[in-house]
This record gives sequence, C-alpha cells and structure tokens, in this order.
Amino acid sequence: MKAIETTATINDLGQLTLDTPLDLAKSRRVRVIVLISEDDEIDPDDTPNEVILEGIRQGLHEAFTGQTIPLAQLWDGIDAD
Repeated sequence: MKAIETTATINDLGQLTLDTPLDLAKSRRVRVIVLISEDDEIDPDDTPNEVILEGIRQGLHEAFTGQTIPLAQLWDGIDAD
C-alpha cells in the first residue's frame, strides 16, 4: 500500500476538499485517515501569508541591493568535524 500525505478542508457537509489534486493515473478507491488539530494546537505548516510575503520582500530587497554572500563563501568558518 502506498501512502500520500496532503492537506484538505472539511466543509459544512463533512466532505473533504483536497488543497491540491492527487496525481494518479486512474480512478480508484482509497483509505483515508483524518488528523485534526486540537483548537489550542499550532500547525507548523500554517504560516500566515503576511509573514511569508514579508520574507520574500526582504529576500528580494537584499538580492537587489547586493546584500548577499557569494556561494563560494557560504561554508567558510564552519567546522565540519
């Protein structure tokens, strides 16, 4: 049996809608295990869009203004022992 992990939303009728379609060659029945986060549990994959966009903006700004480290120097000073 093959396992595929993905995310989905449960609608008001209790039906699952996958966030992205599964890339399968043919239609078939599947077994589903649903893991539901507790109300007080933080989902590590649920980073707010504003935080993601700010990180992208900062990275682009640093790249455009030359605030980068050359790849050849990336590992300088790291002890690999």
